[in-house]
Amino acid sequence: MRKTALAALILSTVITTPAWAKPSVVIGYENNGADPWMVSQAQHLFQKTMAANVQLKFFDSGPAAMSALASNSLQFMCGLGVPPFVAAISQGVPLGIIFNQERYTSAAGIVVRPGSGIKTIADLKGKKIAIVEGSQSSFELATFLAEAHIPFSAVHQLNMSPPEMRVAWTTKSIDAAIVWDPVFDALHSMGGKILKTDADLPPDASSYNICIADTQWAKTHPKLVTDFIRALDQGVTFTRTHPHQALALMAKQAGITIATAKTELAGYQIFSAKDQTTPHVLGTPKTVATSATTKTIENTAKTLLKIGRIDKLPPHPANAVLPQYAEAAAH
Repeated sequence: MRKTALAALILSTVITTPAWAKPSVVIGYENNGADPWMVSQAQHLFQKTMAANVQLKFFDSGPAAMSALASNSLQFMCGLGVPPFVAAISQGVPLGIIFNQERYTSAAGIVVRPGSGIKTIADLKGKKIAIVEGSQSSFELATFLAEAHIPFSAVHQLNMSPPEMRVAWTTKSIDAAIVWDPVFDALHSMGGKILKTDADLPPDASSYNICIADTQWAKTHPKLVTDFIRALDQGVTFTRTHPHQALALMAKQAGITIATAKTELAGYQIFSAKDQTTPHVLGTPKTVATSATTKTIENTAKTLLKIGRIDKLPPHPANAVLPQYAEAAAH
């Protein structure tokens, strides 16, 4: 009897790793409107899939998360735009894109207040436009202004977080905002006119939500990174195979209606783990240098350098795109 009990105890010790023995993993995220991330979050897929003590931490913008990443208090960050990532790697911070969540199409862009007199990009000259300085909105604004041959400095830019934009909109202290869902959708529903969306950006200079990790940490914890991607991918799969249930989960997580969640989700081009290894996303370890994500890093960096957001270009952009973990997760 004692031998049987001892064997059972040893077996249970081998099978069940105590919580104190697991590594701690902090996953940062932004609220980018209804997307598959919320399904993974609502179904606790990170906790179920990863052999770690997982904690989720919310940030209201990408730049706000960068100090946490630099201090190693985050292992992953999702919902991040490309510009703050480019700013970090241009300074030599060892970060890499491990999963490209989605490409913005109609879920982000420039929305103008009724009565502002803004009908075209040229009309933005001298107007007050709210942006998240250093985020994707800086890049988008610079790109759209350049296309219209308008100097970046010709627009009066006000730096504020997306929630602050909602307040500024109601007090009429801004004429326009360049932002993403859910605030983009909220301002539109409050009578705002959409001037441009991210669908107007080319795929090789596009607006993406990305998941990143410290490259050294990822190298020493490859299974945790792969399992993290599997948890993300399960959310994508559930969204594609059970769209109505997924929308209900997203709506509950975001505190919005299912109809709003449906509109927000429609504003994204969603990518799965398998999609990551195509040229239109991260590419493969052999083709990463020419992938859409790498080209977007290069083109974003050129724009940010031109407008003075960064001091120098990242030396090797392809080294900051890491498709090997998604490749492993897809098999």
